[in-house]
Amino acid sequence: MAERRPTQLTIATSVEQAIRRHGEETYPHECCGALVGGGGHVRTAVSLPNTTEEGPRRRFLVRPSDYRLAEQRATELGDELLGFYHSHPDHPARPSQYDLDHAWPTFAYVIVAVAGGRAGDMTVWFLKDDRSSFEEGDLHYGDQNPDSDAAPALYR
Repeated sequence: MAERRPTQLTIATSVEQAIRRHGEETYPHECCGALVGGGGHVRTAVSLPNTTEEGPRRRFLVRPSDYRLAEQRATELGDELLGFYHSHPDHPARPSQYDLDHAWPTFAYVIVAVAGGRAGDMTVWFLKDDRSSFEEGDLHYGDQNPDSDAAPALYR
């Protein structure tokens, strides 16, 4: 029997605030980073550089070296890489075709809409098994893990 994909993600309040702040700080460009935690609970956000050559206002790119860095930081914290986040400047918090074309299976994808420099809606998405599209998941906020203070909210 196939393993069921997750449909929800819980983000520690401090991590939610750090992701929103990251989106506001990089506006009008997209920000990006990694989601680190375990058991569907994000305890740390690892900010990553936006290295796209297509223009950081509408695209982001996670290089292989950045991916390795995110995995290394997750291991250092005793956690795992759960997915990635990025912002959509002046666009809804919905995945684009570009997002779909560059998504990896098994990860959660958090998108924060940043309009006029202010962070707004935040959503989570999971790639369907057939990779044809994303499914929106349930995003919850709060510090549900008593050990969540073991790691910083935004690890740069």
